This record gives sequence, structure tokens and C-alpha cells, in this order.
Amino acid sequence: MTIYKSMTGKDEILKLYDKQLERLNGTYYDKFVSTSFGNTHLIEAGNMQGVPLLVFHGGNATTAYNLLFCDFLMEDFHIYAVDTIGHPGKSAEICLSARNYDYGKWASEVISSIGYDSICCFGGSFGAGIIAKTMCVAPEKIKRTVLYVPSGINNAPSINSMSMMFPMILYWVTHDDKWLKKCMIPMAITEENISQDIFETAKLSINYSKVKTGMPSNVSEQNMKKCNAPTLIMAAELDCLFPAKRVIPRAKQIISNVTTYLLEGRGHMSSLSKEEKQMITDFLTQ
Repeated sequence: MTIYKSMTGKDEILKLYDKQLERLNGTYYDKFVSTSFGNTHLIEAGNMQGVPLLVFHGGNATTAYNLLFCDFLMEDFHIYAVDTIGHPGKSAEICLSARNYDYGKWASEVISSIGYDSICCFGGSFGAGIIAKTMCVAPEKIKRTVLYVPSGINNAPSINSMSMMFPMILYWVTHDDKWLKKCMIPMAITEENISQDIFETAKLSINYSKVKTGMPSNVSEQNMKKCNAPTLIMAAELDCLFPAKRVIPRAKQIISNVTTYLLEGRGHMSSLSKEEKQMITDFLTQ
């Protein structure tokens, strides 16, 4: 069983992965840990004397791309950037259900396997959904967390993303990059928000891996209420997948210790301002 369409495709994805890692500032280390779901790969990087921080990437992306996006965390945090199991990267090719709490159980085991009773966490999109699931099944493992454009809190109906389906079909048929960009526009709002790194990562993932479309399902209020960890929710106003108008009110309802922040005028794919990056750093180091 493999998540890749071919060994050639896997090689292309991992070639880009390693190329992106080479652009990181400072030294990084490969780390493998065992879980009951399969071996899990992490990149250990950043300030080894800093605050330990477990970082999760988005769906069908890689931790190498995500580290470039999260480079602002390198100075203050001892980062463990995990390859989500069953997604492109170097972890076991074992697909977990996004509808139950298996991802949370897996993440809980990762935290224990890297030697922590509890740890600060940061994740975006699919990765934020994994953290939300972990908050439900192992609330004691989460010290503080930032959930950026998060799944798993109050996802939009799937019809909201239907506008991406037609250009995706045309891309599969023609392999013309313009259709892939049109597919990404509902998430990015403008083409300027589609960086070369995210475009290359998404293109290889779509071309060579068995893309997973299902995002982590909404967590239950009863389970989430078990977690008292300080939580910062950053939701985007124009996000077609997890819009702020749905995410922020429910986050306030189900998370005991929550701070919310609206990313005004932005979609699912966007950049953070210098002030917003500092907000994340300050929140996680309190």
C-alpha cells in the first residue's frame, strides 16, 4: 500500500522536499519516532535552547514547505516539525481517518515519543485540525497552541469549495499550470498569494500522490471542553474552507481558554504580517 502513484513520483516529491529543507536557516536534524500507527518522521530545527514547539503542516503539503512558511519561529523555538502520517513526506504511508480521532491519538503518541509530557503546538489548516483532535483525546499533552486557518472547529459545507472542482478536472486533463492556479484562486483570493513554493508543492502532490480531500471533521464540544490549554485561533475572513464567521463563534463556544483573531480580507492561503508573526511568538512564549 502506497500513497504515491509511482516510485518516480515519490522521488520527485522527496527531491523537492530535500531542496526546500536546504534553504532553511541554521542546522536541522532528521528524527524518526515509533507510534502504534507507524514510524513518524520529524525535522528538528530552530533554537535548541528555545521553547519546544511541535509544528504540523497542511494537508497534502509537506513539513519542508511548512518550515519555510514558519521561518519566523526559528529564532525563539526548538522546533519539531512533523511529517503527517499518510501524507507526502517521510513518515509511514498509512492513511488515517479524518473523521474520527485517530490523528489526535497519533499526535499524542508523537509527543510522548519525542520525550515530552506536554508541549506547545502550532498548526495550520489540516495540521490545526490534528491539534484540535489531540486537544480532545489527550488534553494534558497540549501546553499552549495556535491554530491557524483551522479545520476541525466549524468546517464550511463542501459545496463552498465546488468552484475548485472544474479547473482541477481541466488540470488533470490538460496538465496546463493555468488551470491549477485557477483551482487555487478560491483559497488564495489573488494569484499573488500563490507563492512558488506552495505552487510547486501542490503541483507535485496532485501529480504524484493520491490526494486526500477530506479535512479533519469538526470536534465535539464535550470532548474539546476537556482541554484548558491557552489557545489562539486565527481564522480568515474570506476562507472558503474554514471561514472566520463560522470558526470564531464556535471556537468561543467550545474552547475553554481561547483568544480569537480575524485575518481580515484574507483567504485560506495568505501571508502573515510582521505584527501577526510576533503575536504568535508572544502567545506561545507566555
